[in-house]
Amino acid sequence: MSGPHVIRGSVSLPEAELMWRFSRSSGPGGQHVNTSDTQVELRFDLANTEALPEVWKARALERLAGRLVDGVVSVRASEHRSQWRNRETAAVRLAALLAEATAPPPRQRRATRIPRGINERRLREKKQRSDTKRGRTGRDWG
Repeated sequence: MSGPHVIRGSVSLPEAELMWRFSRSSGPGGQHVNTSDTQVELRFDLANTEALPEVWKARALERLAGRLVDGVVSVRASEHRSQWRNRETAAVRLAALLAEATAPPPRQRRATRIPRGINERRLREKKQRSDTKRGRTGRDWG
């Protein structure tokens, strides 16, 4: 594995809390695919982890509620022919999923009024455009 997979800031996935499972993968590989366990399933116990701050954990549990099975989030990877690359892909995918789930909610938009001058200019330009287009009709040409 290539180092710790950072979720955000100084928080990263602890290797000790990751549960790996390997199985035979479908897809490209020829005869090799029948003999090697290249598909990777990575499981992370989100409900019982100590690696995430409590606020992040609560946010992630709420946002990932549909994906969790008994508080455990699971990610699969089988697109590569090598188990090592599939492990990398699954870990990156899990880190990205947790980063998105623990992100703070976006700031509330503050309602603002459009300045009167801008609105008047817009209406004036619309009127000008309308006059230009009306002038193109063939009524007077006959």
